[in-house]
Amino acid sequence: MAAILPYQATTATGDRLDFEFPLHAETGDPVRVAQMLSAVLASLDRDLKLDPTISNGDLLQALAMALAVRTEMIAQGERSAEPLTRELVDRALAAAREAQRQSPKAGHA
Repeated sequence: MAAILPYQATTATGDRLDFEFPLHAETGDPVRVAQMLSAVLASLDRDLKLDPTISNGDLLQALAMALAVRTEMIAQGERSAEPLTRELVDRALAAAREAQRQSPKAGHA
């Protein structure tokens, strides 16, 4: 059975998302994976605060392009890292569809 990385994120509206990301069998350090994920999301949050008008499509496009650039930068000789990238994205998106969302309570007491 694959190892799981539990991860929690909070949206700008206060919703909490609980993920269970399956880790690749060759994952070297799950803690560093979580730290890098948090660093990427924090960087995006900082940038979005500077320009909150950026569209979701533009944000996703930039992330997809960054992933493509990093994939191409990986030196694997004759072998492409693209199949691994596609596998990891597919697995992460599948886990995201299963994420639990909890919204903050609204109203007056």
